[in-house]
Amino acid sequence: MVTIRCQHPRPGAVARRLRSSARRFLRALGREGAELSVLLAGDATLRRLNRDWRRIDRPTDVLSFPAAPDPRVPRLGDLAISLDTARRRARAEGRSAGAELDRYLAHGLLHLVGFDHERPGPARRMAAAEARLLAGEGMVAAAMGQDETPKRPRSRSGSRSGSRSGSRP
Repeated sequence: MVTIRCQHPRPGAVARRLRSSARRFLRALGREGAELSVLLAGDATLRRLNRDWRRIDRPTDVLSFPAAPDPRVPRLGDLAISLDTARRRARAEGRSAGAELDRYLAHGLLHLVGFDHERPGPARRMAAAEARLLAGEGMVAAAMGQDETPKRPRSRSGSRSGSRSGSRP
């Protein structure tokens, strides 16, 4: 079950997209029955949460709060996502706000299932997992300056075979 709570004054239609993307990502991760809650808020809320929980007094894009493990309840945890940061960064980098929010959702969700990017090896694995979920570059690969997008095999001519259409990671 995916719950989206919006505290942003101008949410647009992003809540429906986030719910749909979250369900798709959970299915791809083999966690289809898991519970996830997502708070969509502004920079002020993310700054307060970042300060209170991480002792970093500035807004951020996404925060992950893993649930305590309980074998009786398939609850992954909570995500807090800044719609302000997503819109600003999407404009600056030439992406839609929805695509940017999907990047934050994938990144936060991967943290909830145990991925991390503090060391090079785990960061490469997380970048590859983001790329599989998004069918494109995620936040970790961008920060590392590498493209972890899954590649299609090359034909003898050197061109990529296959198409990139469809929404399956």
